[in-house]
Amino acid sequence: MTNDSPILKIEGLSVYYGTKRVLNSVNLDIKEFGVTALMGPSGCGKSTLLRAINRLHELYPNTRVEGSILLNDESSTDLLNTNRPVEWVRSKVGMVFQKPNPFPKSIFENVAYGLRVQTDMNKNEIQARVETCLKDAGLWEEVHDRLDAPAQSLSGGQQQRLCIARALAPAPSILLMDEPTSALDPIATQVIEGLIQKISKETSIILVTHSMQQARRISDHAAFLYLGDIVECDQTKKVFESPEHELTKSYIEGSFG
Repeated sequence: MTNDSPILKIEGLSVYYGTKRVLNSVNLDIKEFGVTALMGPSGCGKSTLLRAINRLHELYPNTRVEGSILLNDESSTDLLNTNRPVEWVRSKVGMVFQKPNPFPKSIFENVAYGLRVQTDMNKNEIQARVETCLKDAGLWEEVHDRLDAPAQSLSGGQQQRLCIARALAPAPSILLMDEPTSALDPIATQVIEGLIQKISKETSIILVTHSMQQARRISDHAAFLYLGDIVECDQTKKVFESPEHELTKSYIEGSFG
């Protein structure tokens, strides 16, 4: 992969729920590293796009996809190819959801579980990786002396950081985040936003957000979706300050939402 090649190349992606078409032949390149924010009103297809990248759409009945999602711009790594195990896809593409969803296990096991399932790491390697991920998620200093405690004993913001650590454990190339701060208070939101910017220096992040302020604060690129189409995608500064499309301008100015 050259420096100019996208880490993820989405081509002609359409998603159907039954007969309803939710995404319309979407084409989108995701740059390596940094944060790409997906913006748009409710129902425009943002979360559906994330689910397709991680093949979570397969959990929904009567769902059909068309097109391709190429990792590292290689046809051999089409994430939608059902001949490739979904476990492999999710080791390359991590996911953090809107609400913290820690496993009903200890703090340590929340991070270690995926390593046991997806890797052949030994006990010492797993312990080292768990510590690294908890540090990367800014949580180690708060939990290092109680790793055996239930994950549910953590605060909401801590639980979300634990979920981020869990998603980082397999060292994914891409991290999907579906409104990861919408259930958090302003202080926890600020912590998570700082964490996102830190992680994005080594991992490509695709962030769904309803907050245009958040997209402007922490993303490098922004894509505006409307009724299943990508209306505009560019550097965040350009999208907000000099959008090419009148529809994008109207959305940013709050004419609709």
